[in-house]
Amino acid sequence: MLERPGGLAIAFDRNRPSRRDDRLRINERIRVREIRVIDDDGQQLGIMPPPQALAIARQKALDLVEISPTAVPPVCRIMDYGKYQYQEQKRAREAKRHQHVVEVKEIKFRPKVDEHDYQFKKNHIQRFIEEGDKVKATIFFRGREMAHPDIGHKILMRLIGDLAEVAMPETQPRMEGNQMHTILTARKGAKAAPKPAQARPAEVETK
Repeated sequence: MLERPGGLAIAFDRNRPSRRDDRLRINERIRVREIRVIDDDGQQLGIMPPPQALAIARQKALDLVEISPTAVPPVCRIMDYGKYQYQEQKRAREAKRHQHVVEVKEIKFRPKVDEHDYQFKKNHIQRFIEEGDKVKATIFFRGREMAHPDIGHKILMRLIGDLAEVAMPETQPRMEGNQMHTILTARKGAKAAPKPAQARPAEVETK
Protein backbone atom coordinates (compact mmCIF):
# COMPACT_ATOMS: atom_id res chain seq x y z
CA MET A 1 0.00 0.00 0.00
CA LEU A 2 1.34 3.41 -1.01
CA GLU A 3 0.35 6.36 1.19
CA ARG A 4 0.34 9.87 -0.25
CA PRO A 5 0.21 13.28 1.49
CA GLY A 6 -3.19 14.09 2.98
CA GLY A 7 -3.79 10.57 4.25
CA LEU A 8 -4.85 9.18 0.88
CA ALA A 9 -3.88 5.54 0.63
CA ILE A 10 -3.74 3.55 -2.61
CA ALA A 11 -4.21 -0.19 -2.31
CA PHE A 12 -2.44 -2.55 -4.70
CA ASP A 13 -3.28 -6.14 -5.47
CA ARG A 14 -0.06 -7.82 -4.37
CA ASN A 15 -0.81 -11.01 -6.29
CA ARG A 16 -1.60 -9.26 -9.57
CA PRO A 17 1.18 -9.59 -12.20
CA SER A 18 2.91 -6.45 -13.42
CA ARG A 19 1.66 -5.11 -16.75
CA ARG A 20 5.13 -3.78 -17.43
CA ASP A 21 6.78 -7.19 -17.19
CA ASP A 22 4.63 -10.31 -17.03
CA ARG A 23 7.70 -12.41 -16.31
CA LEU A 24 8.16 -10.78 -12.89
CA ARG A 25 6.90 -13.19 -10.22
CA ILE A 26 5.85 -12.16 -6.73
CA ASN A 27 4.70 -13.84 -3.52
CA GLU A 28 2.86 -17.16 -4.10
CA ARG A 29 3.76 -17.09 -7.80
CA ILE A 30 7.38 -17.89 -6.90
CA ARG A 31 7.32 -21.68 -7.08
CA VAL A 32 10.97 -22.76 -7.17
CA ARG A 33 12.49 -25.04 -4.55
CA GLU A 34 14.72 -22.43 -2.90
CA ILE A 35 15.71 -18.79 -3.33
CA ARG A 36 18.35 -16.34 -2.18
CA VAL A 37 16.67 -13.60 -0.18
CA ILE A 38 17.54 -9.92 0.28
CA ASP A 39 15.52 -7.96 2.82
CA ASP A 40 14.09 -4.46 2.39
CA ASP A 41 17.26 -2.93 3.91
CA GLY A 42 19.52 -4.67 1.38
CA GLN A 43 20.79 -7.27 3.82
CA GLN A 44 21.39 -10.86 2.69
CA LEU A 45 19.11 -13.29 4.54
CA GLY A 46 20.57 -16.36 2.87
CA ILE A 47 19.02 -19.27 0.97
CA MET A 48 15.60 -20.58 2.02
CA PRO A 49 12.34 -21.97 0.62
CA PRO A 50 9.93 -19.36 -0.83
CA PRO A 51 7.23 -19.95 1.86
CA GLN A 52 9.72 -19.08 4.61
CA ALA A 53 10.82 -15.91 2.81
CA LEU A 54 7.20 -14.98 2.12
CA ALA A 55 6.37 -15.33 5.82
CA ILE A 56 9.16 -12.85 6.64
CA ALA A 57 7.80 -10.43 4.03
CA ARG A 58 4.26 -10.74 5.39
CA GLN A 59 5.46 -9.93 8.90
CA LYS A 60 6.68 -6.60 7.52
CA ALA A 61 3.52 -6.06 5.42
CA LEU A 62 5.67 -6.26 2.30
CA ASP A 63 6.03 -8.48 -0.78
CA LEU A 64 8.50 -11.06 -1.99
CA VAL A 65 9.64 -10.14 -5.51
CA GLU A 66 11.81 -12.28 -7.80
CA ILE A 67 14.42 -9.84 -9.18
CA SER A 68 16.85 -12.28 -10.78
CA PRO A 69 15.07 -15.42 -12.01
CA THR A 70 18.06 -16.75 -13.98
CA ALA A 71 20.42 -16.83 -10.98
CA VAL A 72 21.09 -20.14 -9.22
CA PRO A 73 19.21 -20.10 -6.95
CA PRO A 74 16.89 -17.25 -8.08
CA VAL A 75 17.29 -14.00 -6.15
CA CYS A 76 14.25 -12.44 -4.47
CA ARG A 77 13.89 -9.22 -2.56
CA ILE A 78 11.47 -8.15 0.14
CA MET A 79 9.89 -4.83 -0.86
CA ASP A 80 6.68 -2.86 -1.26
CA TYR A 81 5.71 -4.07 -4.73
CA GLY A 82 3.05 -1.39 -5.24
CA LYS A 83 5.56 1.36 -4.49
CA TYR A 84 8.07 -0.32 -6.79
CA GLN A 85 5.56 -0.32 -9.66
CA TYR A 86 4.74 3.34 -9.07
CA GLN A 87 8.43 4.34 -9.12
CA GLU A 88 9.11 2.30 -12.26
CA GLN A 89 6.19 3.93 -14.10
CA LYS A 90 7.38 7.37 -12.97
CA ARG A 91 10.90 6.67 -14.28
CA ALA A 92 9.49 5.45 -17.59
CA ARG A 93 7.44 8.64 -17.98
CA GLU A 94 10.49 10.80 -17.22
CA ALA A 95 12.61 8.92 -19.75
CA LYS A 96 9.92 9.29 -22.41
CA ARG A 97 9.57 13.02 -21.69
CA HIS A 98 13.30 13.57 -22.32
CA GLN A 99 13.44 11.38 -25.41
CA HIS A 100 14.23 13.25 -28.61
CA VAL A 101 11.76 12.63 -31.42
CA VAL A 102 13.31 13.01 -34.86
CA GLU A 103 11.12 14.97 -37.28
CA VAL A 104 11.45 15.24 -41.05
CA LYS A 105 11.25 18.88 -42.13
CA GLU A 106 10.72 19.83 -45.76
CA ILE A 107 12.40 22.73 -47.54
CA LYS A 108 11.16 23.51 -51.06
CA PHE A 109 13.19 24.99 -53.91
CA ARG A 110 12.32 26.05 -57.46
CA PRO A 111 14.73 25.30 -60.33
CA LYS A 112 15.23 29.04 -60.85
CA VAL A 113 16.05 29.75 -57.19
CA ASP A 114 18.22 32.87 -56.81
CA GLU A 115 21.36 33.00 -54.66
CA HIS A 116 19.78 34.88 -51.76
CA ASP A 117 16.87 32.45 -51.52
CA TYR A 118 19.23 29.48 -51.80
CA GLN A 119 21.41 30.71 -48.92
CA PHE A 120 18.36 31.50 -46.78
CA LYS A 121 16.98 27.99 -47.20
CA LYS A 122 20.35 26.34 -46.80
CA ASN A 123 20.67 28.05 -43.40
CA HIS A 124 17.25 26.75 -42.42
CA ILE A 125 18.32 23.22 -43.33
CA GLN A 126 21.54 23.52 -41.35
CA ARG A 127 19.63 24.73 -38.30
CA PHE A 128 17.16 21.83 -38.48
CA ILE A 129 20.01 19.33 -38.90
CA GLU A 130 21.89 20.76 -35.91
CA GLU A 131 18.73 20.42 -33.82
CA GLY A 132 18.69 16.70 -34.56
CA ASP A 133 16.01 16.53 -37.24
CA LYS A 134 16.12 15.27 -40.82
CA VAL A 135 15.38 17.48 -43.81
CA LYS A 136 13.73 16.62 -47.10
CA ALA A 137 15.03 19.07 -49.70
CA THR A 138 12.62 19.15 -52.65
CA ILE A 139 12.81 20.74 -56.11
CA PHE A 140 9.41 21.46 -57.70
CA PHE A 141 9.19 21.52 -61.49
CA ARG A 142 6.42 23.18 -63.48
CA GLY A 143 5.58 22.97 -67.17
CA ARG A 144 8.65 23.21 -69.39
CA GLU A 145 10.94 22.95 -66.34
CA MET A 146 10.23 19.20 -66.43
CA ALA A 147 12.47 18.99 -69.50
CA HIS A 148 15.50 20.04 -67.43
CA PRO A 149 15.76 17.77 -64.35
CA ASP A 150 19.53 18.26 -64.44
CA ILE A 151 19.04 21.78 -63.06
CA GLY A 152 17.31 20.42 -59.96
CA HIS A 153 19.94 17.72 -59.61
CA LYS A 154 22.72 20.35 -59.62
CA ILE A 155 20.94 22.36 -56.89
CA LEU A 156 20.59 19.33 -54.64
CA MET A 157 24.17 18.18 -55.20
CA ARG A 158 25.38 21.71 -54.41
CA LEU A 159 23.32 21.63 -51.22
CA ILE A 160 24.81 18.29 -50.20
CA GLY A 161 28.30 19.68 -50.78
CA ASP A 162 27.65 22.94 -48.93
CA LEU A 163 26.35 21.08 -45.86
CA ALA A 164 28.90 18.27 -45.93
CA GLU A 165 30.39 19.24 -42.55
CA VAL A 166 27.12 18.81 -40.66
CA ALA A 167 24.94 16.60 -42.88
CA MET A 168 25.01 13.64 -45.19
CA PRO A 169 22.43 12.40 -47.72
CA GLU A 170 20.29 9.55 -46.49
CA THR A 171 18.99 9.22 -50.05
CA GLN A 172 20.55 10.47 -53.27
CA PRO A 173 18.57 12.98 -55.41
CA ARG A 174 15.80 11.19 -57.27
CA MET A 175 12.86 12.19 -59.42
CA GLU A 176 9.27 11.36 -58.45
CA GLY A 177 6.58 12.89 -60.67
CA ASN A 178 7.24 16.62 -60.90
CA GLN A 179 9.51 16.61 -57.85
CA MET A 180 13.13 15.75 -57.18
CA HIS A 181 14.24 15.32 -53.58
CA THR A 182 16.93 14.11 -51.22
CA ILE A 183 16.78 13.49 -47.48
CA LEU A 184 19.59 14.93 -45.35
CA THR A 185 20.47 13.67 -41.90
CA ALA A 186 23.08 14.68 -39.33
CA ARG A 187 26.58 13.43 -39.95
CA LYS A 188 27.72 10.90 -37.36
CA GLY A 189 29.63 12.55 -34.54
CA ALA A 190 27.91 15.91 -34.97
CA LYS A 191 26.21 17.08 -31.75
CA ALA A 192 22.58 18.13 -31.88
CA ALA A 193 21.82 21.64 -30.66
CA PRO A 194 18.98 22.09 -28.14
CA LYS A 195 15.61 22.89 -29.66
CA PRO A 196 14.03 26.28 -28.92
CA ALA A 197 10.88 26.54 -26.80
CA GLN A 198 8.74 27.69 -29.72
CA ALA A 199 8.29 25.44 -32.73
CA ARG A 200 9.74 26.75 -35.97
CA PRO A 201 7.99 26.32 -39.31
CA ALA A 202 8.48 22.83 -40.71
CA GLU A 203 8.33 24.03 -44.30
CA VAL A 204 9.80 26.94 -46.19
CA GLU A 205 8.48 27.73 -49.67
CA THR A 206 9.38 30.17 -52.36
CA LYS A 207 6.83 32.78 -53.22
